[in-house]
Amino acid sequence: MSKTTKIPYNNRELSWMDFNFRVLEEAMEKDNPIMERVNFLSITASNLDEFFMVRVAGVMEQIHSKYNKPDASGLTPQELMGLLNEKIHVFTEKQYSCLHRSIIPALKRNNISFLTVEDLDKKQEKHIADYFEKVLFPVLTPMAVDRSRPFPLLANKSLNIAVRLKKEEESYFAVVQVPAILPRFLELPCEGGRAFILLENIIIDKLSELFELHEIEAYCPFRVTRNSDLDIDEESEDLMLAIEKSIKKRKRGRPVRLEILQKCDKETKEFLIEMLDVGKREIYELSGPIDLTFFSKFCGVNGFESYRFAPIRPVDPPADFWGYDDMFEAIREKDRLVHHPYESFNAVVRFVQAAADDPDVLAIKQTLYRVSGNSPIIAALIRAAENGKQVTVLVELKARFDEENNILWARKLEHAGCHVIYGLSGLKTHCKILLVVRREEGGIRRYLHLGTGNYNDSTARFYTDIGMFTCRELFGVDASSLFNVLTGYSRPPEYNRMIVAPRGMRTFFEEMIQRETENAQKGLPSRIIAKVNSLVDPAIIALLYEASQAGVEIKLIVRGICCLIPGLEGISENITVHSIVGQLLEHSRIFQFENGGNPKIYMGSADWMPRNLDRRVELVFPIEDEDLRQRAFSILDLLLSDTVNARMQLPDTSYVHIDKRGKPVINCQLEFARLAREARKAKEVPDEDLPYKPLRNPEAE
Repeated sequence: MSKTTKIPYNNRELSWMDFNFRVLEEAMEKDNPIMERVNFLSITASNLDEFFMVRVAGVMEQIHSKYNKPDASGLTPQELMGLLNEKIHVFTEKQYSCLHRSIIPALKRNNISFLTVEDLDKKQEKHIADYFEKVLFPVLTPMAVDRSRPFPLLANKSLNIAVRLKKEEESYFAVVQVPAILPRFLELPCEGGRAFILLENIIIDKLSELFELHEIEAYCPFRVTRNSDLDIDEESEDLMLAIEKSIKKRKRGRPVRLEILQKCDKETKEFLIEMLDVGKREIYELSGPIDLTFFSKFCGVNGFESYRFAPIRPVDPPADFWGYDDMFEAIREKDRLVHHPYESFNAVVRFVQAAADDPDVLAIKQTLYRVSGNSPIIAALIRAAENGKQVTVLVELKARFDEENNILWARKLEHAGCHVIYGLSGLKTHCKILLVVRREEGGIRRYLHLGTGNYNDSTARFYTDIGMFTCRELFGVDASSLFNVLTGYSRPPEYNRMIVAPRGMRTFFEEMIQRETENAQKGLPSRIIAKVNSLVDPAIIALLYEASQAGVEIKLIVRGICCLIPGLEGISENITVHSIVGQLLEHSRIFQFENGGNPKIYMGSADWMPRNLDRRVELVFPIEDEDLRQRAFSILDLLLSDTVNARMQLPDTSYVHIDKRGKPVINCQLEFARLAREARKAKEVPDEDLPYKPLRNPEAE
């Protein structure tokens, strides 16, 4: 396929919407436990919020700036916006159809109900009256809108109630914000089940107590979503200060969506449109309730555990570290692989903690992109610095929607004496690497953890990721070189083992794909298997098409956006695309190339997107230990054999569930959990060749 030929390419925004439809299908799946369905519904709403704040906002900015160049799919911003509006409206209709026709009836069958004020009995009425008086009323701040009091600046994604008032034949408007500081739902006393009411319904019932001098003519809950993509001046002398200023701007970004109830009266609707300056296509009229993200907390209410999936409990310690009190000893013996969350993230935490307390450890260097709110990793790094070790941490302040959290951690690390770098100008540092420099009898030895996911003990419980521990010399040399690039002005080196973006990774992947094409043309074994979160890059897609046409078998596992179109006659007949959406969020990136019969396998932090290959510091590393290579191959094989969570993309870009006929029922995530338990159990079986160890009475010694 020549470079001038236009390749088949699915628009990334439309492909992302297809992904969110797949998540919504899980909310509609009646075989899923009811609270899992509720949770999936909340995930679709949260996903859509971020999509509007960043991607839809970006398309709207292009339209406002008169940008009219078609993208790789051939769509102009105006054309894309029209298709997006249509697709999003269909999506929201399906969301609320799922809620009202499927989920709420299923909740009722389990004696769980959401009540309106009209449904309450006397005892429940008294309960909400007491709650309003003692808790809610003191928090509420009704805001009148008139000549002397302008329309308030409403926080992004806050839920509000517009109220149309009347006094002495004159109409007025006011806004009451539903306080986010309080739970969105209140449990009510209920016999024979559990009952809840939404906070906005309590407020609406008590509006007359907030506006005693006015007659309430109408009311309508509404919600504004704002453009939240930060415009950061990276040339600023103080990057942290520049980001803090940009975060404040995010709160008052241009509205990109107005959600209102379908029953909103005409005057109130016109008032909101005028005050918020939104166009007709930015308005989404919903059957309600507005903002379904609250369901993520609702499904976690105490007592609902039996309505969830059986939790996947991590094996701790993982089989690879079973029997070792000294992690450094274990890593010296051989490379170790840990598959989260089937195997506990505690292995990573203990590695940092051991380094912090070991008197022979001289230095710790680590990149942090997203960390938890109470991070044991950060605590260990702080302790290491207090113990006199040289601790260098690159905290990526530009990690979207984690900027404030990362600024907080960066300051704590600095205060403890760590050397903190805020990232590189013009690039996000997204690689996952931890380097420990240790003094040993034979000299200095470098220990490494390289991963596919963030150093976040919270998300590690439900994101699938893989980490490798090694102390191979060439990996250590590469790690030192990479940190020298990140912390100073070193020129990017020629790495021995690691593949690092933005210089080198694109070339590496392009050459690996081209090699498979050449091998197929020569009649040599050829195959590509790649697992990524997103496949967007046009150049990579074009090379995959060429490889397919040469006869290379290509199996792609793409959780989210996939701009490649498989199964097209004469173009991508040898390409299949799987998407796995299940109990856990698939996050690991794995790349396998047949290499003429000597297969190579790599893991890392990078997706096949222009931003990962060209505008980020990313890291991909080879798996060289033979045992770990075979394990990595088997991970891909099991993912491809899934018949429960997997869907296949068709040539028309739609997705269908894997045809189960004649195939065993395989849920790869549950199977990985079983394998982790069995591997650990096998380690616990004593070696019959070892001498028996007699038990002694400690008091007799």
